[in-house]
Amino acid sequence: MAIRFTLNEREVAWDGDPAMPLLWYLRDHAGLTGTKYGCGIGACGACTVHVDGGAQRACVMPVAGLDGKRVTTIEGIAQSDERAAAAVREAWVELDVPQCGWCQAGQVMAAVDLIARKPEPSDDDIAALTNLCRCGTYPRIRAAIRRAAAARREGGAA
Repeated sequence: MAIRFTLNEREVAWDGDPAMPLLWYLRDHAGLTGTKYGCGIGACGACTVHVDGGAQRACVMPVAGLDGKRVTTIEGIAQSDERAAAAVREAWVELDVPQCGWCQAGQVMAAVDLIARKPEPSDDDIAALTNLCRCGTYPRIRAAIRRAAAARREGGAA
């Protein structure tokens, strides 16, 4: 029996191995390679996507758990006109956040989730994000999250 879910606003069905991690479905079957493999154990956050609007680690989420759910990847966020997503994208560009870029899709997904849940995130809220950056761009990431949150509250661009 097929597992049916919505992926970036499109209905999809998966008839393969239900134990397959979502990450491998996204990259190998859906052709969405923006979600990165980092550690494979849900620790680094490079594979962060949104499931029903909340940040989740795709490397440890089996496709079987997605039936009837909504999955949004970095490709979906890139097309989104939702205010939190737009504000984060603009702040990331304005502050030149990425260095090597490997973690950035996961960082953006975590930031959009945080700002959607907490429009005025505190420094502690931002510091509590567990996505790792091997280049150490944390000061730029934190500044971009602050800028994006402020822009979203003000109703404008970052």
